[in-house]
Amino acid sequence: MTLAVRYTSARTLDTAPTASSEPGPGEVELAPAYVGICGTDLHIFHGDMDARVAAPAVLGHEMAGRIVRVGPGVEGWRPGEAVTVMPLRWDDTCPACRGGHRHICQHLDFIGIDSPGAMQQRWTVPAATLVRLPDTLPLDQAALVEPTAVAVHDVGRAAVKDGEKVVVVGGGPVGMLIALVARDVGADVRVVELNAHRRLLAEELGLSTWDPAVGDITELVRRWTGEAGADVAFEVSGAAGGVDTAVDVLGVRGRLCLVAIHPRPREINLHRFFWRELTLVGARLYDRGDFERAVALVADGTIPAQRLITKVVPLTEAPAAFEALESGGDVMKILVDCTDDSRGAAV
Repeated sequence: MTLAVRYTSARTLDTAPTASSEPGPGEVELAPAYVGICGTDLHIFHGDMDARVAAPAVLGHEMAGRIVRVGPGVEGWRPGEAVTVMPLRWDDTCPACRGGHRHICQHLDFIGIDSPGAMQQRWTVPAATLVRLPDTLPLDQAALVEPTAVAVHDVGRAAVKDGEKVVVVGGGPVGMLIALVARDVGADVRVVELNAHRRLLAEELGLSTWDPAVGDITELVRRWTGEAGADVAFEVSGAAGGVDTAVDVLGVRGRLCLVAIHPRPREINLHRFFWRELTLVGARLYDRGDFERAVALVADGTIPAQRLITKVVPLTEAPAAFEALESGGDVMKILVDCTDDSRGAAV
């Protein structure tokens, strides 16, 4: 038996033994080392995704670990190798898949949401989901590859180019990563964030920030761009006010990339879209190219992963870590150490 963190009902998690079995054909068994807690996990914790998540559900999809066993027919992988997982399983038959967009398959199994996730001591997944990690990359830092792949995909969807003015509304983990990836492609970036701790961290990483509580963001953008407006805005806050800001800062033919999950419909200034010929782009998940680029960005230090990790908790303390993240404050990214064996070890 192994230990796993399970969602059982709204605002209720436990750590409980779960069975471990040999990997089947085309599968591998992993020993997750570190698993990040993300915003989607918090949505599950709040009970917002009960229509999709079948309790008890093992959470977690931001991970790094090592291969323990390989199943029949698996080639090119061996026990002991360091890997992360692109947690998507598609059907290859729906219109989206046939159109070349398998990452948004119309019957997508997002592993860690629709099926058991990584927050456990042993995890069996399809070998096709594995992404190789460099031996020199510490596994705690490698746990940030998945959210970095999100940022790479977002920046690609928005077609950010060298020299463009970019506003990121929301400086949480994904917003911070978007800002860093956009800067890497040559954009001039501003991060809009209410939380002082997050603004300070962004500034320590060389990013410029604005506090919407003390300044008119639209006016600041007007001055910054010589009255032209921003080329691209990313809405990562998930708040109605964030949507308004992201629309208002854009210049003529600006692109708004919607990243945050908005669980309810939002009003949006469509006249602004008409008047300035704006473009709205949705961005969801990633493909393998995004993941491989993310591995490179974390490995070469472009993404300062260690600076984004607020703390690491043992697997048995994961429920309390969810509550800490929910409270906000001075928290950026919390990792769960799945090698913890304080209440039982993998056998």
